[in-house]
Amino acid sequence: MDETSDEPPTSAVLLDNCHFSQVTFNNVEKSYVPGGDITCYYTLTNNIVPRGKDWVGIFQVGWKTTREYYTFMWAPLPSGVSGDTAVQQQIQFKAYYLPKDDEYYQFCYVDQDGVVRGASVPFQFRAETEDDILVVTTQGEVEEIELQNKNLLKENEELKESCTSLQKKNMDLQEQLKKIQKLQNGFESLKSNKEKLELELNSLKKENKHLKELDNCREAELHQLKEQIQNVTSEKERLETRLKTALDRMDQLQSQVLNYEKEVENLARLDHDKTEQLESLKEENRQLRVTVAEQRKHKEELERALENLKGMEASLSHFLQNEQDQNRDLMKELEETKHLFQILQEKKNETDKENQELKDENDALLRRLSQTADLSSFSVVSPSQHQISPSAMGTLVFGNPYYGEVTWHSASIRKCPMCDEVFPEDIDTSQYEEHVQSHLLDCPLCHETFEKSNKQVFDDHIYCHGLE
Repeated sequence: MDETSDEPPTSAVLLDNCHFSQVTFNNVEKSYVPGGDITCYYTLTNNIVPRGKDWVGIFQVGWKTTREYYTFMWAPLPSGVSGDTAVQQQIQFKAYYLPKDDEYYQFCYVDQDGVVRGASVPFQFRAETEDDILVVTTQGEVEEIELQNKNLLKENEELKESCTSLQKKNMDLQEQLKKIQKLQNGFESLKSNKEKLELELNSLKKENKHLKELDNCREAELHQLKEQIQNVTSEKERLETRLKTALDRMDQLQSQVLNYEKEVENLARLDHDKTEQLESLKEENRQLRVTVAEQRKHKEELERALENLKGMEASLSHFLQNEQDQNRDLMKELEETKHLFQILQEKKNETDKENQELKDENDALLRRLSQTADLSSFSVVSPSQHQISPSAMGTLVFGNPYYGEVTWHSASIRKCPMCDEVFPEDIDTSQYEEHVQSHLLDCPLCHETFEKSNKQVFDDHIYCHGLE
């Protein structure tokens, strides 16, 4: 049925005069996606008699009268169902007529008198979104959030208990309402009886004219009936008062239940958000602890490495000091060796000169002997050699080359002071010095000389220059 075909019946009746328990709404979602049709499911209890002008409207939460509906649909009449059983009904609202904002709305069942007979829980028209929010808080704030979560959980449990108690009270009121309904049915029966009695009273009045002899008896019966009617009337008024009070109380309780359900829903959503935030904070805190532990471990390793470097620096300083002392001693020995080498070189030169003179003299003697000697000339030469006095030989540094078994080459020996290698006399001085220099290493920075056999001392000396 088109909802714009006719205006629904409304009234200015306030919420306190409505009866929300006669129609209950089922499967109401927390939110509906905009742009789509929605289906409203509701149940007609046996406390309401549906009529042709009943309708279901969508109201924004906070409405005061039934005239404040946003849109509506006519409620279909149930068919083939007795009035003593609950009836499941549904209505589909088209997307074109639905609200476009994200305010809270609710379904309301309104009868043809404009009185609300049932209302649903609030819902919204909004798209489903999941916003991931990362909140960075301190440890104190985390503890405060945990405390708030505990308090919220405690309040949630208390609200659940209160909601359970209210639901139990609501069930009790429903039972009382059923009893009141039965009493109302009894009242209707009594009213019918009253009408019958009034008819009988009229008949009796007519008969009273003809039956005056039975007047006393009939008057007594009439008086008794009047008392019964008065009692029934007073009982009816009392029951009506109780019924009105009970209905008002039930409406208030149902309104409170709706408010409690809304608060519970908000608290549950807030608790879920806080729980997600807490999990995120726990994960971030764990990562920070791992990072701090790794930094501490790295710092300890650096401190240990620094201590080792300090120890190595002290050891190296001590080692360098010892090496420098040794280098000074070696340089001193090298200077002494050079000085000794110069002295030996001078003595060698003198000896070479003397040897050359002896050689010339010997050649002259040999030439003379060769002229006068025959085949035994070699035996003659031997005594002449023996005539050389040992004292003359003792004056030579390297001895007489012609004395005894000493060979010609004995007087021309050059010996390396480093490796004790022997060189002939005719070797060039530069070659001899080059050989001696091959055993030495010169510092390119300070020109200090070191033996190749002590290469480690030379390397340490170069390293000391690098430290400077």
